[in-house]
Formats: sequence, structure tokens, C-alpha cells
Amino acid sequence: MTARPANAHQARLLKLLRDGGPNSRAQLGDQVDLSRSKLAVEVDRLLETGLVVADGLAASRGGRRSHNVRLNPSLRFLGVDIGATSVDVAVTNAELEILGHLNQPMDVREGPVAVFEQVLDMAGKLKATGLAEGFDGSGIGVPGPVRFPEGVPVAPPIMPGWDGFPVREALSQELGCPVMVDNDVNLMAMGEQHAGVARTVADFLCVKIGTGIGCGIVAGGTVHRGTTGSAGDIGHIQAVPDGRPCACGNRGCLEAHFSGAALARDAVQAAQQGLSAELAARLAVNGTLTAVDVAAAAAAGDATALDLIREGGTRVGQVIAGLVSFFNPGLVVIGGGVTGLGHTLLAAIRTQVYRQSLPLATGNLPIVLGELGQTAGVIGAARLISDHLFSPA
Repeated sequence: MTARPANAHQARLLKLLRDGGPNSRAQLGDQVDLSRSKLAVEVDRLLETGLVVADGLAASRGGRRSHNVRLNPSLRFLGVDIGATSVDVAVTNAELEILGHLNQPMDVREGPVAVFEQVLDMAGKLKATGLAEGFDGSGIGVPGPVRFPEGVPVAPPIMPGWDGFPVREALSQELGCPVMVDNDVNLMAMGEQHAGVARTVADFLCVKIGTGIGCGIVAGGTVHRGTTGSAGDIGHIQAVPDGRPCACGNRGCLEAHFSGAALARDAVQAAQQGLSAELAARLAVNGTLTAVDVAAAAAAGDATALDLIREGGTRVGQVIAGLVSFFNPGLVVIGGGVTGLGHTLLAAIRTQVYRQSLPLATGNLPIVLGELGQTAGVIGAARLISDHLFSPA
């Protein structure tokens, strides 16, 4: 993909076609502030670039039938969502529909070279299926703070060896296409905004609870990244004064007391202390415990597992309550690997937020689980690169 929109009007038309699918010139005219003649000029210029193609005649609205247009169906984006313990890679079309998706376990602590070898291998496997000859652009999510203009991770606590690594530059050379890089939770928020539970909400928070904890902040329909790209790093808000040591070097951070890693550690301790026969049995079989084991034990009615989930949900709810009072969102989305804990976790978070925040902020505030699961991040990654490519150069 070499063409880019020449102006803001063309960019707006491209994003309308991305988000709404094929559309008639007349219907596009209803959504943009352009005269019919000016709209025709801009659509014709987009047709000349090859970004947009004709798509037959639209249904009649009275009078002469309008022509449909759509984004070029041959455009392909690569979405990559790197987590702490796994990576998702997907190919989408220009309308961000997933055409192929792979997930593999991976330890982000192995460093960027090893991780990107795996990412490129997965992308190659998707290409080999015939889904794409090449990629027109790629979005990459990483589980740590990112200096967004440069596409560089900055001092990520759970990513040793990644500080300052030129992710965007390195991947762009390997893939042969433009690359954009962002924090993984921002991409989860963008995915839920595009195709999930936040489709109709302009101001919302998307909290990802996995190995770490982060928050995507969407204000006025746009992700807020902050001055240096570290906005939403709520896992390092202090939840317990003088509490447990955290990977960031501080004590009492939310992430140190409730995240996938903290929950697994607490579950092992409970099993070893004889507090849960269910967890002890799983520990004996597997040699370790994860949030999945805690979820299974809770589903079996294990009181200790339920208590661990409720206590963690309460701590998360305390932090989210402060965010709600400060930001006044229209929606809070809870996502990430730990959402396998389900409605026990959600109920504890809701109870704390509704109890602690003012009624004016919470009276009509839904707090819900994300709809897209593992695909939220890769859809968000494709959305990130399309936002870039569908903007004037």
C-alpha cells in the first residue's frame, strides 16, 4: 500500500468505509459535510489511488440509483498482540475482519529478538495459507509503556531486555510495510471500540487484568496516551501501603497484590498451607497453579479460591473507583486473561466501585466483561495501523 489520503475529507471517507463497510455515495454524503460535487471529486480521487473500488449499484432511494464503493478488498493488515506469556497474530482485511488468527505460548522475558522471530514465523504461516501475499501495514501491541511517536518500549517492568528496543523500525524492515506500536491494553480498548462492547461509547475505560494490570483510556473516541505514553499504568497505583514488593521497585502496587502472577502465587501458598483441598490436588498434579486453576476451583465451589477472587476484585475495584470519580466514563470494560474468573470477579469489582464512587458517576455506569476475548488486541492492532494509513501523509 503506497497511496495515502490527500486530505482530511478523504481520510474521513476511508474510515467511514472501514467502520461501516461498503456504502453508497449518497449514504456517505449523509455522513460528511461536503457538497455533492465535492464528495464526488474526493471519491473519484480515492478510486484513482486504488484504496477504494466500485462495488455495484446501491438500492434506490428514489431517482437515479447511487453507486456503492468499498475499501479495496485486497488490502491486508497484520495485527500482533504480544502478551507476557503468549502472542496472538492475525491477518485482517481493510474493514478489520479477521481472516486468519494464530495464538501461541511465549515468554516475553526471552527478549525482543526471540519474540519477533516467533511473530515473523507465525506471520509467515498465515501468508502461506494464501490469506495475504504481503502486508500493507502492521500494528504491534506490547505489555508495557511505549513512547508512541517512536514506537519504542520504555522501562517495561515485566519485559527485561526491551527498554529502548526499536520495535517499529525493526519490524518494518522485516515485514516490508509500515508498522505502528502501542501498549497492549490501548489496543484492547481500540478493539472493543471497533467491534466489541464499546462500539457506541465515546468515553470509557478498558482494564486488562493478566500477568500485569493496565487501563486503556478512551476520551472523545480517541485513546489518551499521555505525554510520554504511560497513561493508564494503573497496576502501579499503590493499593496496600507498605505492601508486597513489586517488579517496578515500589511496594504495595495493585499488580503485586492482584494480577495473574499474584493470584497464582497466593493460590500456591493457600494450597501449601492446607487451606484448599481443591487447589492442593491441582498443585500436586501440575506442579504449579495458574489463574485458570483458581477459576476451576472456584467453579467447583472451593471457598478459598472464591475468597482469593473476591479479595482481588475488591482491590481492583478500589482503584477503578478512583478512576471513575476522576474520569466519569460511560463504560468500564474488564478484559485480559484473568477474566476467566468471570462473574465472581466482576461482582466484586462492581460492588466496590458502586460503593466507593459518587452516585452521579455510577448511576448509569455499566461495568462489563469485554466481548472479544483474545481477538480484541489484534483487531485493535489492525485499527491502529489503519488509523495511521488512513490519515493524510
